[in-house]
Amino acid sequence: MANSILVGAQWGDEGKGKIIDFLTEKADIVVRSQGGNNAGHTVIVEGKKYVLHLIPSGILRKGTMCVIGNGVVIDAVSLAEEITGLRKKGIRVTKDNLLISDAAHLTLPHHRALDRAKETAKGAGKIGTTGRGIGPTYSDKAARTGLRTGDLMDARRFSERLKSRLTDANAQLGLLGGETVDFKQANAQYLAAAKTIIPFLGNTVVWLADAVRENKEILFEGAQGTFLDIDFGTYPYVTSSNTTAGGACTGSGVPPNRISKVWGTMKAYTTRVGEGPFPTENDELGDFLHGLGREFGATTGRARRCGWFDAVFTRYAAIVNGIDDIAVTNTDGLDTMATIKVCTAYKLGRKTLEYPPTDLDALAECKPIYEEYDGWQKDTTSARKWGDLPVKCRKYLQAIARLTGAKLSIVSVGPGREQTIVV
Repeated sequence: MANSILVGAQWGDEGKGKIIDFLTEKADIVVRSQGGNNAGHTVIVEGKKYVLHLIPSGILRKGTMCVIGNGVVIDAVSLAEEITGLRKKGIRVTKDNLLISDAAHLTLPHHRALDRAKETAKGAGKIGTTGRGIGPTYSDKAARTGLRTGDLMDARRFSERLKSRLTDANAQLGLLGGETVDFKQANAQYLAAAKTIIPFLGNTVVWLADAVRENKEILFEGAQGTFLDIDFGTYPYVTSSNTTAGGACTGSGVPPNRISKVWGTMKAYTTRVGEGPFPTENDELGDFLHGLGREFGATTGRARRCGWFDAVFTRYAAIVNGIDDIAVTNTDGLDTMATIKVCTAYKLGRKTLEYPPTDLDALAECKPIYEEYDGWQKDTTSARKWGDLPVKCRKYLQAIARLTGAKLSIVSVGPGREQTIVV
């Protein structure tokens, strides 16, 4: 496997957690390089469900080292709770299998308060964030006013810097009509969480450089999806980090010439949460999938918006990320459909577009051009190899890979590890 990056090729929630868990069987190290606890990776192992927010999915594999890189924004209280929760479930979390960058920025209580207040102030124009404070944390990082995990190692310094930041943040919250943050309470919470976090802190850049020299197999775990990328996504309805393959390098310190493969994960249909244009959105399909108990956010519980597979977007994702191989998940979600649509291009006025326009007003005007495929109308959840899948299912999967422009390598037909087919 060498050094591989796995990214979401849609708007997130593509089942990356499961695919990462599957690929981790051959990996020595799993690295998380961007985003925060707004992400949620769901992995089911031997019937047990684990929802991970900050810790890489590799924590569920014995002998795998997990690294949280400098590009991640860390809510220390949430991370401490996640570590404690995993330990209660019998998962080993020690310095021997988890390393956290001492240069990662901290998501603090005022970031969450600002996130909520700004969304409320936007009214109908809201972005649809998770309210976890991710955007304001990255804003402070860019403004060079943020606090980092390394600051937790000096309690006096941390408290002084937090108090200074809260003075400015509370003034802003007052103007927005938001609830201000109490310094003593916030300080006590984070210093308590620091006791759990500090033993894991270190220079992850140097540690990963040594691992590369030792020819360790490294898997970079993406969070969110390509079209939530701050540069390449459907701006402004995006997250605040680089969710594409390039973000794995800047968020970890591992240079691009040390990467050998990029994996793209995508659903057999399309979903997204939050606001923004969604050309293939289909309420009937959404009602059907929600009725099956599918497509609710692992982090927020929100019902996801659902639509037909959009090859216009996945084609662009393949270019932006340099995707070599794709993993298609949730194939079984379409098992009972008689007819399945795939968007192959857009119609914008008199123009036919093979790639999404950058301008969101133009994207909102795009009409999908569909090809229709016969559904297989057979249960696929018991399939364990490519030949077990119905012929019509294979034809459909091959079509969406061809339209995306990457090699079909993995098909998922359920949440379990064993429900993963290597093509």
